[in-house]
Amino acid sequence: MEISVELTFSPLQDDFEQHIIRFIKNLRASDLTVLENPLSTQVYGEFDQVMDTLQREIRKSLEELEQGLFYIKLVKTNRSDYEPHF
Repeated sequence: MEISVELTFSPLQDDFEQHIIRFIKNLRASDLTVLENPLSTQVYGEFDQVMDTLQREIRKSLEELEQGLFYIKLVKTNRSDYEPHF
């Protein structure tokens, strides 16, 4: 089953930027399709592979912080080829 996931990572500390960059670079190094914009990161692929990768990378990221949060949206379909029709 293919899925799409939208993530927003918010480290709740002053040196937040380096943590976000590291998280995104680790996702890019996976075999998943990863797209970024200024507000979120989208990850696309097969359910088990996406979830295994996210579990590993989210855990690593949270272990490096005192406080942080992730907003996550998950859709049951691969929307990586979406283009607006307007």
